[in-house]
Amino acid sequence: MSRFKSERAAIVVHRSSGRSIQPNMQQGTGGSETEVTWEDQQNINKFGRLNNRFHELEDEIKVAKEAIDNLEDASNELILTDEEVVRFQIGEVFAHVPKEEVETRIEEMKEVNSKNLEKLEEEKESVVAQMAELKKILYGKFKDSINLEED
Repeated sequence: MSRFKSERAAIVVHRSSGRSIQPNMQQGTGGSETEVTWEDQQNINKFGRLNNRFHELEDEIKVAKEAIDNLEDASNELILTDEEVVRFQIGEVFAHVPKEEVETRIEEMKEVNSKNLEKLEEEKESVVAQMAELKKILYGKFKDSINLEED
């Protein structure tokens, strides 16, 4: 198994959207250095990738919630109108569509977005669990010599 001699050379910093997790490898107490094995480096890299995915998921969840809120607002506005034909945006074009059909489409869109939001939240929970497991492993070996917390 390959071992890295220099801890600093073995550490890879992952950056995404201005966020970063910097594994902070320092000399251990007593002047002895903790060796970073290939497996440790793979765990650090995996943690970085999971952290990036976590932030991507948070952004996607925010967008999905906003879309659901917008659809709910549109549905409420549709209830208040007395018109039988309303303007409905399809792509970049507004079309005159019967009110009942628009109500049906909005409900279908809300359902699709809700299912998507549910999937995103499940994936986020999975990523958080994997990150917690990796933190336990890495902090167990490196103790205070590694920092996996966000600044």
